[in-house]
Amino acid sequence: MDDPDVPAVSRRDVLSLSAAALAGAVPLAVPSWPVAPALAAAAPSQVHGPTAGVSPSEDLMREHGVLKGILLVYREGIRRVQRGERVPAQALHAAARVVHDFVELHHECLEEKYVFPRLREAGRLRRTVAVLHRQHWRGRDLTRRILAVTRGPGVSARDRRTLVSDMAAFVRMYEPHEAREDTVVFPVFRRLTPARELARLGEVFRAEEYRRFGPHGFTTVVREVADIERALHIYGLDQYTPPKTARHHRRRGPRAR
Repeated sequence: MDDPDVPAVSRRDVLSLSAAALAGAVPLAVPSWPVAPALAAAAPSQVHGPTAGVSPSEDLMREHGVLKGILLVYREGIRRVQRGERVPAQALHAAARVVHDFVELHHECLEEKYVFPRLREAGRLRRTVAVLHRQHWRGRDLTRRILAVTRGPGVSARDRRTLVSDMAAFVRMYEPHEAREDTVVFPVFRRLTPARELARLGEVFRAEEYRRFGPHGFTTVVREVADIERALHIYGLDQYTPPKTARHHRRRGPRAR
């Protein structure tokens, strides 16, 4: 049964996603229709949508949920390859496209343009920010290789090893990366930024999301990732619930009289 909080996109399977998107010809989440000129030129305060009223740090943390979904997809890809199963190349390619289009070209660009500079100027977390910025570039290298390997219908034995290595490196790096941002970087950024500036940046973030992905950009990307998970049969939440462990009762001896 589908989760009502994340409705399916016209019940399509990821294998029926646009061939152009899977081949990397166009960004996966960018709508194919033109943005209305009046809205495209609108001031940030004129843009409304699912993220209206969300602070910049909360917006970035929500977007980390998309990244967590991609990490889940990569883990499943690694599991299948290591078990000798067929590489789900199309699903992995679609996931890497989401990373490229949404995480790298949108999410990380917002961090690099608005969050990291404020911390540097305040003399806060400079070493942490330097590492996070370097990891963005390492991630882009890994994504570029994952896209290249999964572009075709099949993956050679040699490329399978490279693919597993790159996906594992991506997961290993981004789990602590996003955790450090959520628990350390974003809270400090919020404390350093006046309330009025936070409100302005929230509008800027929403306007940028609208410009890149249309009026329902974040929701659209969440649904794209959910479609990929469904195609791999890893979307159902209850499958991750560990089985109930049996209670072990200590056998009591006869009561002393």
